[in-house]
Amino acid sequence: MSRLRILAVMFSIVLVGTAAGSPLLCPKLPSGAQIRPENRYFDVLPRIVPADQESVIEIVPLFDHVRLREDCTYELTYAPMEAPPQKGGWAPGTKIPITAENGRGRIKMLFEGEQEHMFVIEQTCGDKRRSVIFHVYSLGPDLYALRPYKGDIHMHSHRSDGVESPPYVAGACRRAGLDFMALTDHHLYDTSIEAREAFAGLPIDLRIYPGEEVHTPDNPVHIVSFSANAGITELYRDDETTYRAEVAILMESLPPTPPHVNRFHYAACVWASARIRERGGLSMLCHPYWVTGNRYNVEEALLNYLFETEVFDALEMISGSDWESSHARDINAIQVARYQEERARGRRIAICGVSDTHWVEGSDDFGRYFTVCFAPSPDAADLIAAIKDQRSVAVEAPAGTLPRVYGPFRLVKYTMFLLREVFPQHDELCFEEGRLMIQYAAGDETAVDRLRALQGQTERLYDRYWTPVSVE
Repeated sequence: MSRLRILAVMFSIVLVGTAAGSPLLCPKLPSGAQIRPENRYFDVLPRIVPADQESVIEIVPLFDHVRLREDCTYELTYAPMEAPPQKGGWAPGTKIPITAENGRGRIKMLFEGEQEHMFVIEQTCGDKRRSVIFHVYSLGPDLYALRPYKGDIHMHSHRSDGVESPPYVAGACRRAGLDFMALTDHHLYDTSIEAREAFAGLPIDLRIYPGEEVHTPDNPVHIVSFSANAGITELYRDDETTYRAEVAILMESLPPTPPHVNRFHYAACVWASARIRERGGLSMLCHPYWVTGNRYNVEEALLNYLFETEVFDALEMISGSDWESSHARDINAIQVARYQEERARGRRIAICGVSDTHWVEGSDDFGRYFTVCFAPSPDAADLIAAIKDQRSVAVEAPAGTLPRVYGPFRLVKYTMFLLREVFPQHDELCFEEGRLMIQYAAGDETAVDRLRALQGQTERLYDRYWTPVSVE
């Protein structure tokens, strides 16, 4: 067992007194996340710092039982996770004394490179010792300027084949720790507007965007429209004449398609994606390896050509699946492998992770399959730009188990840190807002005042985690 692991075990036992200090026994949030004991008892400010700059980190005990005492001694052991310091002068493994001031500890150092940094603080009070481990992440200037926003842009309500009402689904999204969402009922755009208008003017932080799962006539490919300013199904619901005429023109004008590619299906995809973009939205290819009728939903020849010609803005690489289905047939593993192969071919593939939830209260995928966008704000334009620019990752944690992150390597490493050190605290703050949104949707007007008191709390959390402490 490594020295750091031994210290972690010591912390769990000494701080709490029994093995009950294990993170596995901390309350689990609807997202499946759990706040580590260290992060229950201490604030680490900031948690995200600029790379290759000197920063001050404050260790702030939140309770008397963990405060730093002036009659005790403290030593810090520093361990960068990837590259050892070249300029800062702190050799890994070297113990540095820390002086407790007003119950807090301060660390001033140069955080070199873009990586995670680990600190072990050992407290000695007479003959008693205890240790605690803290984590900080340093980022390059481009990523440091952005914030991580969690979202799900593929889910259903009882207006199509789901169970709950649109407002209920929206409230449950915030309760599960999401910053943005889009309801995407089959053939329906108005239900996403219903979800948004149910909370119009209310003091909430969840961004509720329009959405729709588009099924163009005689085309097996499922397509999500995210944040378009109008629906697509309305263009052919009552009369398919214009749709079929425009697809026919496309079939004539498009370059020759490879053998075995259904030209109508391909042209219909091109038509739908173009209509979504015209309306300011993002088009996403849904679950291409979903099994229906004892076969994959999209024929391989068509799928190959869709990737080759980049018809869609994004790929739904991670699709929500219940625990039993994941064990029976893991379509996500196939979709991830396809993404990796396309990337190896040099193609730029924008990705999302979604739950495709149809029953939020009976699902072990809702809140556990999502997208993280790294963007300057949760505005739709910024989120869409982040996805298209490959500044998003797809996350899956079926049944709330160990999460897996997929996407560009740099973002995957960073997101794994966020899943441990930032998102659990974020999700806990979201929980009460989501609960009150559901309560309001049930007719409780008193929820509005309580929502107002909560507004902005996740933004304030991020401000604390990213705002530098004065070096002076």
